[in-house]
Amino acid sequence: MASINDKEEAREELDSIDAELELLELQISELLEKQASLNSRKNKLLKILDGSCDASQASGSGKPSKPAFSKKDLQHYEESDFSWSKDVQEKLENIFKISKFRPLQRAAINLSMSGRDLFLVMPTGRGKSLCYQLPAVCSKGFTLVIAPLVSLMEDQLMYLKSVGVSAVTLNASSSKEDSKFVMAGMTDKNSPFKLLYVTPEKIAKSKLLMSKLEKAYNMGLLERIAVDEVHCCSQWGHDFRPDYKLLGILKRQFPKVPLVGLTATATSNILKDCQKILCVPDPVTLTAPFNRPNLYYEVRVKSSEDSNGEIAALIKGRYKDQSGIVYVFSQKDAELVAIDLQQRGILAQPYHANMEPSDKSRVHRHWSTKKIQVVVATVAFGMGIDKADVRFVIHHTISKSIENYYQESGRAGRDDHPADCIVFYGFSDIFRISTMVVMENTGQQKLQNMVAYCQNVDRCRRAMMAVHFDEVWDDEECHQMCDVCRHGNDYVTMDITKHARDVVKLVELASSVDEKMTPLKVCDTWMGKGNAKLRKMIQTTILSRQEVESIIVHLLLNGYFSEDFSFTPYTTYFYLKAGRKAALLKSENHSITMKMKRKVPTPSPGRLSVAVSSDDQSAAELQEGEITDLNDPHKNIKLIKMNKDQQNMEKRLSQNQVESITVQTPENIQPLVIDVVVEVEVSNQKQNCAVETEEKSLKNEDLKINLKRKSKPKSEKHPKSALSNSPSEASIISATAIEELCDLRLYYNNQLRQINYISHEHLQDSGSSMLTCIIEPLRSLRLSSGTTIARSARNLWTRVSMRRKLIQR
Repeated sequence: MASINDKEEAREELDSIDAELELLELQISELLEKQASLNSRKNKLLKILDGSCDASQASGSGKPSKPAFSKKDLQHYEESDFSWSKDVQEKLENIFKISKFRPLQRAAINLSMSGRDLFLVMPTGRGKSLCYQLPAVCSKGFTLVIAPLVSLMEDQLMYLKSVGVSAVTLNASSSKEDSKFVMAGMTDKNSPFKLLYVTPEKIAKSKLLMSKLEKAYNMGLLERIAVDEVHCCSQWGHDFRPDYKLLGILKRQFPKVPLVGLTATATSNILKDCQKILCVPDPVTLTAPFNRPNLYYEVRVKSSEDSNGEIAALIKGRYKDQSGIVYVFSQKDAELVAIDLQQRGILAQPYHANMEPSDKSRVHRHWSTKKIQVVVATVAFGMGIDKADVRFVIHHTISKSIENYYQESGRAGRDDHPADCIVFYGFSDIFRISTMVVMENTGQQKLQNMVAYCQNVDRCRRAMMAVHFDEVWDDEECHQMCDVCRHGNDYVTMDITKHARDVVKLVELASSVDEKMTPLKVCDTWMGKGNAKLRKMIQTTILSRQEVESIIVHLLLNGYFSEDFSFTPYTTYFYLKAGRKAALLKSENHSITMKMKRKVPTPSPGRLSVAVSSDDQSAAELQEGEITDLNDPHKNIKLIKMNKDQQNMEKRLSQNQVESITVQTPENIQPLVIDVVVEVEVSNQKQNCAVETEEKSLKNEDLKINLKRKSKPKSEKHPKSALSNSPSEASIISATAIEELCDLRLYYNNQLRQINYISHEHLQDSGSSMLTCIIEPLRSLRLSSGTTIARSARNLWTRVSMRRKLIQR
C-alpha cells in the first residue's frame, strides 16, 4: 500500500510540476512578445532620430578617428570647378546625349576623378552606370568593371557601342581571338578601349588576367575599378556570390587605383561588410533616396486555377505592344510560362542561367530591339539591364527578399514615365522558396519580410520598402502610386483568436502522434479533408481556402508557428510546428487580430452576389459590422456565411410578448447560404413586392425581386464572412430572410403575396431582425390547433435547410 501511495503522490507532484512548467512557458512567451514589441518601438524611435538628417546626405564609413564626410564636403563635390569639369560636361552632352546630371551623379563622378574610394547606393534606373562610364571616357587608360552577370555586361556593351564608346568583355563565352585582343589592349598606351567588363570568377581564376592588370597598373593605364552590384560581396546581401569575396585582392595589389562600389539595395551593415571584404580603408558612401515615384506597386493573390491567364490578359490588354518582363521562380517555370504565353498570342521568350550563351544573347537582343514583347526570366536576367521603356515587370512568383524584389521591379520605367510593378502572391510559393533559402544566414527572415509585404493590406508599399533601406517615409509622398494608398481603407480588422487556437491545436496534436504537417496538409485537415484521425480530434473550419491560408501565414509571421525543415537526398521539405508564441493562446486574455482585404463581389454568370438598385442615390458605404443600405445602386452586398455560433440565434420577444422564440438548426445540418441577385425598384407611393424565380414569376406593380440559385455552397467564395464575430443584422436579413421568402412561396403558395408584403415591410426597416421577418408573415397564417409560431418557425427553418442541402447536391 505504501508503494501505491508513493506513486499517487509522485503522480500528483508530476501534475503540479507540469502545470507550473506550462505557466512558466506562458510567462516566457509573454515576455518574449513584450521584448519584441519594445525592440520594435526602439528601432522606430532610433529611425525618427536618424531621420532628422537629409536622406540623401553622404556619410563617411571609414575609421572613427577620421572626420566623417560632411554635408559641406558633399556640396564641394557637387560643384563644377574642377580641372576636368569642362571635359566631363562636354562628353556628357556630346556622347551620352544627356543635358544635366541626376542627384548625386556629379558628386560621385568628381569623387571618382579625384581618386577617392566610393560606395554609391542609388535606386535602380537612377544612372549608377554613368558614374563610372563617364569618368572612363574622360580618362587616358581604361576602367575595370566587375559585373555579376553576362546579361548585364552585354546590355551595357550594346548601349556603349550605340553611343560610340569602345568597351570589351572577358567571360566564358569569349573567343580566343577576342581574349587575345583584350589582353594585348590592356597594356597598349593608346588604350583601344575605355571599359573592360569581367566577371568575378574571371578575376578569381585567371592568373593571366591578373598578370596583365598588374602590368597595366605599373604603366598607369588602370584608371579605376568599378564593382557593380557590390552587395553581392556580403553574405548578408540578397545575391551573395562566393567569388565576390575574393575581390579584395584588387585593392591590395593596386592600392592607388580608386574603387567604386555600386548597388541599389544595400543597408549600412551590408556596406560595412563589403568594405572589409574589398579591403577599402576609408570609402565615401553616397546614398540617394530609394523612392522611384513613377513606379506603381501592386500585389495580387495568385489564382490557383489560371494565373498565367490573368498575366496574359494584362499583357494583351493594359500593356498591348509595350515591353516588359515576367519573373518566375525556376528555369522550368521560365520555359513553361513562356510557352503558355506564346500559345496565348504573346511574343515571349524564356531566359535563364542554363541556356547557351548565344541563346541568352539572342533573347536579350530581340527584346531590346522589340522583336519580342516579353522576357520570361529567372533572376539571372535583370541586374543592370538598361532598357528605358519597360512598362511592366510582373512577378509570377514572389521574390525571396524585399531587396530582390526592389532590384527586379526596378527594371521598369527607367525613362521616368509611369510603369507598373505587379507581384502575384501564392501560398504554396512561400514554402517552395523557403526550402531554397534554408542554407542562407538570413534567408528565412528576408523571405518573411517579403511575405509580410505581400500580406499587407493597410500600409503603403513604399513605407514597407523604406524599412529595409533605413529611410524614414511619409505615406503622403506615395501619391497613390501603390495599390494600398490608391484603394484607401479597403480592409477590415478580424479577431482570429479562436481560429488560431484551433489550427495551432491541430499542429500540436499531429506532433504528439509523431506526424509532421506541411502547410498544405494543415490547410486540408483544418478544412475537413485529409487525415481522418486528426479530423475527429479537432474542430474543423468553414472558412474559405484563402482565409485559411491567410491565417496560417499570419501566425507564421508572428511566431505562433515556426519552420521545421527535413532534408532528403533529393529535396527539402517544409513542415509547420508550434512557435515560441503558441503558448500565449492558452491564456483566455490573449487575442490575435489581423487585417484582411475587403472583397466586394460583382454580379457575373455563375457567381453568387446580391446587387441592389434603387432611385435613391444616398447610401452608406458597405462596411464590416455596419448595416447595409439597400438603396445604393453602386454597391454589391456581400452575403455573410453563418457558423454554428451564428446559427444558434439568441432569444427575442416580439412586440406582442411572444415567449422565448428560438430558432435553431439541427447539429447535423448546416444551412448553406444561397446567394441571390436582387433588383429592387421602390415607388414613393407603393410598397408592394413580388418574387421571380426561374420556375415561376409573380409580379406586383412597383417592386421586383429576382432570385437565382447557385449549384455550389458559398464556403469558398466570400472570405470575410466567417471571420466576422458579430455580423450585422442587415447582412443576415440579406442572406437569410430574403431566401426564406422564396421558400415560403413554395410551401405557402396561396398566401405568398400577403407574406411577401408583410416581410418586405420589415426588410425595409434596418432594425428588424431575421426572426421578425419570419414571425410576422407567419402571424398572418391560419395555423392548426396546437401549432405555435415558434414551432412553425423551427419546422420552416429545418425544411429550408434540408432543401438547401438537396439543391446543392
